[in-house]
Amino acid sequence: MARRLLRKGIMERPLKITSRDFALSAAFETEIREKAAALDSYYPRISGCEVTVEAPAITHHRKGGPFVVRIRLTLPGRELVTDHQEQEELSQAIREAFDAARRQVEDYARELRGAVKAHEPEIRARVGKLFPDYGFLETPDGREIYFHPNSVLEGAFDQLEIGTEVRFVEEEGEQGPQASTVIILHKHAAKNR
Repeated sequence: MARRLLRKGIMERPLKITSRDFALSAAFETEIREKAAALDSYYPRISGCEVTVEAPAITHHRKGGPFVVRIRLTLPGRELVTDHQEQEELSQAIREAFDAARRQVEDYARELRGAVKAHEPEIRARVGKLFPDYGFLETPDGREIYFHPNSVLEGAFDQLEIGTEVRFVEEEGEQGPQASTVIILHKHAAKNR
């Protein structure tokens, strides 16, 4: 499959897949290869893609979960890294990591086309609602903006609490406005969580 990627022009270097602490099945490897090849439709000049899959730690109290999937993409003038953690199912971790990588590649392509300024204005907000897999920011003008754990920089989703002050970049998602980048500014003690 890596040779096919090279012939299509997607990557100057072959796709590199590494699994740590377990043997990756052929089905999961195929899924990763297909998702890596699909990134070509969002930006055709990806010069390298490295995917690392880490197995969950198995303790005497617990079997399995969570998997960690890291994707490192090399593009002209930029390196994009996606680090998706805390997924009990490997297929879900792969899907969410590649979704995050796709969003980063789309943002980069828009930036190059000039559709998005390199430094979009960041808006301040507070975390208004928080769920295990997503949340909503409350803006000063009273709007609610959806965000996903992949949107929170440095994997800091688990550090968020209701009332946490953040900066974010807004973009239009499939179902309305969403935050593409969320940066924690200050943490406030959660009240009545």
